[in-house]
Parts: sequence; C-alpha cells; structure tokens
Amino acid sequence: MDAQDTITITVLIAGRPYPLKINKGDENAIRKIVKEVNEKLNRFQLTYTKKDKQDCLSMALLTYAVELHKSKKATNHQELSSKIHQIDELLDHLLA
Repeated sequence: MDAQDTITITVLIAGRPYPLKINKGDENAIRKIVKEVNEKLNRFQLTYTKKDKQDCLSMALLTYAVELHKSKKATNHQELSSKIHQIDELLDHLLA
C-alpha cells in the first residue's frame, strides 16, 4: 500500500473499536462488511441468549468463513468447467 492511498479508520465490531489502516478505495466495502458482521452478531445474540458476545461473534465469523469457502469452491468449479469446455472445443476442431 502506498502511503498516499491509505487512510486510518476506526470500526466498531461487537461494541469494540478497531483502528484500521486501509486503502482509500476499500473503505465502503469494509464499512459494509463491518455492518453485516454486527448484524449477524446481533441475530446470533437474539437466537442464542445464553451465549456470551464472544461466542456469538465467533459463530458469526465462522458463517463468513464457510460462505467464503463455498464461494471459492464454486469459483474453482466454474473455472474448471470453462477449461473443460475449451478443451472439448479444441478436440472437436481437431477431430473435424
């Protein structure tokens, strides 16, 4: 990151402030993600009233990790499918 392109922001997650040094262009995405994490945390706190905030935060972040894993897996599947299609087209062309 170039010093000219970075800014420092403070975000609140689970009521705690976290200062971040980020790329200027990432600010909106980061703020949106923080909002989603806090909303997911609140839903877990309402659903699991006997769990403490740390447990609910861990569960919220785990759901993001699972979603990211599924997304990467789907992307890899799409890339593989595209490559297989290209090979299939090349074989069709060679055999024609």
